[in-house]
Amino acid sequence: MEINLKIFKNRQFQIVVAILALSVIVFSLLKFMKRPVEKKAVSVLAPLVTVMELQSKDVDIIVDGFGSVTPVVEVEIVPQVSGNIVSLHNQFRAGGVIAANETIVKIDPRDYELAVRQAKADVAKAAVDLETEQAEAQVAQQEWYQLNPDKEPTSPLVLREPQIKQAQAQLESATAKLETAELNLSRTNIELPVNACIATENADLGQFVSAGKSIGRAFGVKKMEVEVPLEDSDLAWIDIPSSSAMSNGKSKKGSDVIISSNLFGKSYVWAGKIVRTTGQVDVASRQISVVIEIDAKQDFEKPTLLPGSFVKVEIQGKTIKNVFALPRTALHEYNHIWIAKDGKIQVRQLEIIYFDNEFAYVQDGLKNDEMIIASSLDVAFDGMEIRIDNSGK
Repeated sequence: MEINLKIFKNRQFQIVVAILALSVIVFSLLKFMKRPVEKKAVSVLAPLVTVMELQSKDVDIIVDGFGSVTPVVEVEIVPQVSGNIVSLHNQFRAGGVIAANETIVKIDPRDYELAVRQAKADVAKAAVDLETEQAEAQVAQQEWYQLNPDKEPTSPLVLREPQIKQAQAQLESATAKLETAELNLSRTNIELPVNACIATENADLGQFVSAGKSIGRAFGVKKMEVEVPLEDSDLAWIDIPSSSAMSNGKSKKGSDVIISSNLFGKSYVWAGKIVRTTGQVDVASRQISVVIEIDAKQDFEKPTLLPGSFVKVEIQGKTIKNVFALPRTALHEYNHIWIAKDGKIQVRQLEIIYFDNEFAYVQDGLKNDEMIIASSLDVAFDGMEIRIDNSGK
């Protein structure tokens, strides 16, 4: 029994040794047959960019802004005499437009006509009194020199000079009262010296109106104004009339302006001109407002430009000579651009003289035919290699 057990153990040992030997042989064969891994260089492509060729040109600066319309002429319609209203203009209602010097409201003139007649009678009586005094003075003079041929009158009363002066004063007073009566009569017709649009009205036929009490409000339709707040940097590019220029005998005209607004679902355009500034800086925004006068006279092809309308203005500014217009999207860190040169990026800092909504304008630091990179890159630095996309050519 013991002999069999020894034989079994020897066989197990032999099997284990055989397996280990076979494993070593297989591992050695696999290692011998394994081929070395070929090492390949990995090529990294430079980023592909689009470029834009630079060319200088002359650029007319346009300064944009917004503002609200206000009338140049705005008045309260106030009677200067009292009385009952006997007629009204058919356009005397909110929104109605009345031509200059047309009667808007007529007040009953009869009392004032009577006052004129009375004043004329007083003038006639005063004129007769003056003539009577002058005639009596002439008679008195003749009598004096007949009785006293070699003597001058010792008192002005002898020749009735005070009486003549009094009669002359009474005639002047009566004449003045006549002029006042005629003026009051003319004031029974209420009119305006400009083409006007009625803003509000509170009068009707038969209504008694009092002198000095408003019966409505109107504004002139020929000219309007717009106040447009601008940055101080924008003011350098536009022309503003100044009192100092006028005092020096120089006539400086304000910049032309195009005003646009949407009214009743359509877009309309008016012409205007800068006439002045408001003369002060807004303490909150630190901006200065320019005042633009609009020629908004009645045009059958356009509706009336109403006060309070919100409008856009385009101020025709000065011309910049030989300037480069750079898209604002091509700027980096406010005033840096990327130039494509010899397949590499050249970062360049510029002095920008003006911005508008789309472009930044530069005069120095660039040359014609240089290529500006218009693409956006996640990483860019001076000397970085790039590839230029020529597919768009």
